[in-house]
Amino acid sequence: MNKLYIGNVSAEASEEDFETIFEQWKIPHSGPFLVKTGYAFVDCPDEKAAMKAIDVLSGKVELHGKLLEVEHSVPKRQRRTIMVAKCHSLWNVCELTLLCAPTVNTDTDTAVVNVRYAAKDQARLAMEKLNGSMMENYALKVSYIPDETAASEGPSASGRRGFNTRGPPRSSSPGLGARPKVQSDIPLRMLVPTQFVGAIIGKEGATIRNITKQTHSKIDIHRKENAGAAEKPITIHSTPEGCSNACRTIMEIMQKEALDTKFTEEIPLKVLAHNNFVGRLIGKEGRNLKKIEQDTGTKITISPLQDLTLYNPERTITVKGSIEACSRAEEEVMKKIRESYESDMAAMNLQSNLIPGLNLNALGLFPSGAPGMGPSMSNVPPPGAHGGCSSFGVSTSETVHLFIPALAVGAIIGKQGQHIKQLSHFAGASIKIAPAEGMDAKQRMVIIVGPPEAQFKAQCRIFGKLKEENFFGPKEEVKLEAHIKVPSFAAGRVIGKGGKTVNELQNLTCAEVVVPRDQTPDENDQVIVKISGHFFACQLAQRKIQEILAQVRRQQQTKPPAGAPAPLPRRK
Repeated sequence: MNKLYIGNVSAEASEEDFETIFEQWKIPHSGPFLVKTGYAFVDCPDEKAAMKAIDVLSGKVELHGKLLEVEHSVPKRQRRTIMVAKCHSLWNVCELTLLCAPTVNTDTDTAVVNVRYAAKDQARLAMEKLNGSMMENYALKVSYIPDETAASEGPSASGRRGFNTRGPPRSSSPGLGARPKVQSDIPLRMLVPTQFVGAIIGKEGATIRNITKQTHSKIDIHRKENAGAAEKPITIHSTPEGCSNACRTIMEIMQKEALDTKFTEEIPLKVLAHNNFVGRLIGKEGRNLKKIEQDTGTKITISPLQDLTLYNPERTITVKGSIEACSRAEEEVMKKIRESYESDMAAMNLQSNLIPGLNLNALGLFPSGAPGMGPSMSNVPPPGAHGGCSSFGVSTSETVHLFIPALAVGAIIGKQGQHIKQLSHFAGASIKIAPAEGMDAKQRMVIIVGPPEAQFKAQCRIFGKLKEENFFGPKEEVKLEAHIKVPSFAAGRVIGKGGKTVNELQNLTCAEVVVPRDQTPDENDQVIVKISGHFFACQLAQRKIQEILAQVRRQQQTKPPAGAPAPLPRRK
């Protein structure tokens, strides 16, 4: 899909004008420009050329007094999928999944979310409501993107679109069960003293161009961020090796500049990392970080959680040592961060299969039609819908008991119960906190009732709130215990022969799953399955267990009732 639509075109524009512009910006095209009144079309030889045209020209280049709008040309039949772009690449992974699955287009520093709707009207309404609206102080941009499923329904004619965008996510988004290409998705982010930015850029940008060329990387120096601040962020996009080489070169340039300007203070390496990944970088009781320090001969500190804000979810990892030692430490630190990212993306990938009611299924990151996907996408509600589809198309409600620290109850309830009310409304779930079991109870039970999508939203926010309110330390991941009641006759299916199923479940989800064998069923002939782990692990385990229960229920429904006559043989 490399056909471009060029909008906001002056009536005076000609084919020769576009030829000149594309030649000036060194953008290849594989066919003539089709110039109409107010708009034009052109084919590009590949996606790279199309993306370059969108990035370089759209909203930036003027022709006969009008700023051009450049975007992918999408046929009318393919307009059930929209792209929501927010000009910032640091959305919280958990928050993004509440709407749908994120892919981060690091080439344009834009967070991109794809949503496929059951009908074109739904997509159009979503575009009208979202485009230009503000989220976390950033304006959203919404546009159609190609809908491959719709494209297969039959031939279609091209038509113009009215919304500008920065282009769709790259085609390297991971497939079902595949690991993401981590080096493409996680850039290296550094903080450098402002006084060294000029030396890193060099005269007329010569130094930064040279670094880019030698390390095969794309380097963005965010000079306009944090006006007057003592440090500026730098984002490096490349392979892990390319990022490390660029980082080392920048450290060497700063060291030389310090000597030339008689700057006597130590210049540590400062790496920025999203808070979601820092707990796993630190490791249990700080073991991972201590090992990196010992292996590289460096001293590493991490900025406190209190420094985080809604608009700044990054922690600063400060590494002190020689350039050689800091370079080795950067490689190890980023390796851990990439592993954490890959783990989360793989978990979200599995999540898309296991929560049919959640719109992860509908998005460009995860292909449809894979085994275990549940209903066809025409049955999936748009974001914000509170219904959840079970694997056989009926809205199902689940009850989960989530255990939180007793001291955190006030934070979850909020002043005059406002937080828990907002949470219930947002998630579309009933959320209640059970009375304490005794004066010295260290945990309290949160009872969440709602369909799968509501469970995902409610539990995600609770996990996030506990981290935000510092109920778990900077060296800890938020790990909670959840209980699901299952019919006693189905407990054996969860355990499996010789414990095979429960063991596979634990290996798949990274959660601890326990079905106590000596339980006495309650008055409803149910027993408790206990699940412990971080958010995605808990979610995956819950979904997989519900999948097993759904299979048991289907088998129960197909069995003839006791005493019923056997079916008569069919006549030949």
